[in-house]
Amino acid sequence: MLTLPPLMWAGNAVVGRLMVGSVPPLALNAMRWALAALLLLPLAWRILARPAPLLQHWRYLALTGFLGMGCYNALQYQALRSSTPLNVTLIAASMPVWMLAVGAVLFGVRPKRPQLIGAVLSLAGVACVIARGQFATLAAVQFVSGDLLMLLAVFSWAIYSWLLARPPATMQGAAKPDWNWAELLLAQVLFGLLFAGSMAGLEQLNTPAPIHWGPSLAFALAFVAIGPSLIAYRCWAQGVAEAGPAVAAFFNNLTPVFAGLLSAALLGEWPHWYHGLAFALIVSGIWVSAKGQQG
Repeated sequence: MLTLPPLMWAGNAVVGRLMVGSVPPLALNAMRWALAALLLLPLAWRILARPAPLLQHWRYLALTGFLGMGCYNALQYQALRSSTPLNVTLIAASMPVWMLAVGAVLFGVRPKRPQLIGAVLSLAGVACVIARGQFATLAAVQFVSGDLLMLLAVFSWAIYSWLLARPPATMQGAAKPDWNWAELLLAQVLFGLLFAGSMAGLEQLNTPAPIHWGPSLAFALAFVAIGPSLIAYRCWAQGVAEAGPAVAAFFNNLTPVFAGLLSAALLGEWPHWYHGLAFALIVSGIWVSAKGQQG
């Protein structure tokens, strides 16, 4: 469950790179979630036919939709306007640290020693990929204003993940709506789509850019709506519920490894020795953290 999301999100990064110049980034994000909502309707139409629970729990749903569907991607795309992919990936690699911090500060879950060790191992693996085996590259990184936006994006995703695992009392027990996974996801998507659509509209007002429709864009939309959206979010929610947000955060760092493999397959960029080392370090971090969670 937790391995599929980073694989889908790595594919999302590759497809996003291929779509540069074909569609504005925030417009792509809004269309992605609009299509995902349409695909969920056959499985989740009941929440619209009987909207009372939707209205009753709108605060929780709006918050998770804002953080998970609208906020993270919008901040990431905005960060890339002034920051670099290297900086953005490096900051996103701090996810385990922020997940542990959010759990400790907002939810009273103190991190265990194996989780801290796992965080160090996992971050070392991601740093190995980013530096391409030459760690002097990391020392040369210069941070800009967009890096703060990416930091906020990572922070928003950490809170979103914890809210999935520790929902408020109104979403637990007998008070929990009788929804299946698709209905819960659609409820979040509907609120997230409001924010994503608003950001896309502002994007067009500030920097209008045309959308070049064609088979490649249609394929890209189908993939990002099904893979990185429906499959990834479904698996992430289930994985977080069973393994916990702290352990799940380490799996997020598999994304650059999968991105390297997909880049080799689709873009002709073949992996190097440091990809193998990074994979070993990241998997070691996941294993150490998971064992500590079990203990």
